[in-house]
Amino acid sequence: MDTNIIFSYIQSYGYLIIFLFLFFGIVGIPAPEESLLFFLGILIARQQLLWEYCFVVSWCGATIGMITAYGVGRFLGQPFIKRYGKYVGIKEEKWERANQLFQKYGKWVILFGYYVPGVRQISPYMSGVIQFPFGSFVLLASIGALLWVVPIMLVGMLLGQHVHVPLFYLPLIGIVFFLLFLLALWLKQLFSKKSFEN
Repeated sequence: MDTNIIFSYIQSYGYLIIFLFLFFGIVGIPAPEESLLFFLGILIARQQLLWEYCFVVSWCGATIGMITAYGVGRFLGQPFIKRYGKYVGIKEEKWERANQLFQKYGKWVILFGYYVPGVRQISPYMSGVIQFPFGSFVLLASIGALLWVVPIMLVGMLLGQHVHVPLFYLPLIGIVFFLLFLLALWLKQLFSKKSFEN
C-alpha cells in the first residue's frame, strides 16, 4: 500500500488507524507493518505525529493482535485454522514452516518471530493450538512487540532527522529487516554447529 495513502488515513482517522494496521497485520490480514513503523518514525522526526502515542498505539496493536490470534488457535483449534486460515494468508506450507521453527526454537519464535513476515502471523495461532502457557505467551508477545516496534520506528526517526528518504523506498525497508533477521538466524546456527563440533 502506498505510504501517501497510509498518511491520508492517519490524518483522517488519527492514531486508531495505526492500531488497526498493526492489529490486522498480526492476525493475518495483509498490512505493511514494517513500512508503516518506519514511516511513523519519519513522521515523528518531522514533528507530524507524537512519538509517545505512536509507540503505545503500535505496541498495543501488535500485542492485542497476538493475543487475539492466540485465542483463536486455542479455542477453535488447528482444524478451524487449516480450513479458514487461507483467508488470512495462513497456507499449509507456511504453517508447516512455522511449525518446524516452533519445534526448534519454541519461545524464541514468539519473541523474535515479529521480524519474519508469515511467522509473526502464524506463531500466535500455533501457540494457541499447542496450548502454550497463556501467561508466558503474553509476556513474550509483549516484549517481542516492544523489540520489534521500537527499533524500526527509531531507525525511521533517525533517518528522518538526518536523511531525506523518498517515500517510494519505504516498502523496501521491511524486506531489509527480514533479510537481516534471516542472516542473524543463519549466523546463530552456524556458530552453534561449530560449538557443538568443538
